[in-house]
Amino acid sequence: MNSETYENGLKVRREVLGEAYVDKALSNVDDFNRPMQELVTEYCWGTIWTRDGLSRQTRSLLNLAMLTALNRPQEVKAHVVGALNNGCTKEQIMETFLQASVYCGVPAGIDSFRTAKAVFAEMDQERDDTATEES
Repeated sequence: MNSETYENGLKVRREVLGEAYVDKALSNVDDFNRPMQELVTEYCWGTIWTRDGLSRQTRSLLNLAMLTALNRPQEVKAHVVGALNNGCTKEQIMETFLQASVYCGVPAGIDSFRTAKAVFAEMDQERDDTATEES
C-alpha cells in the first residue's frame, strides 16, 4: 500500500503511538493480517486522525473513553501512551476514566485505571533507566 492517505496515516500513527509500537505491529504483518494493518493505518490514522475538527488531545481522550466502554485493555494501553504523547496529562486521563466509569460501568473503568497505572510505571522505569545510562 503506497497511497498518500496511508503514508500520512503511518506518520500520525508513529507520532501518536511511538516508533517502537508501530514497528512491532508492522513486523508481525503477514498475508492474513496485512489487510487489517493497512485498513487501520489508512482509514483510522490517515483519514480520521488527520482531520482538523478535533485536536489530537481530544481524539486521545475520546479513544480512551470508548476503549474503556468496550473494555479493551490492550488498546487502552497503547492509547494511554498516545494520549501522553499528544500532551494529555495524567489528570485528564484519570478524569476521562472516571467519566467513562459512570456511563460504561465501574468494572470497565477499574480495568482502564489498572492498565494506565501499569503504563505510567513502565514509562517511569524507562525514564529512570535512561537517566541512569546517561549518568
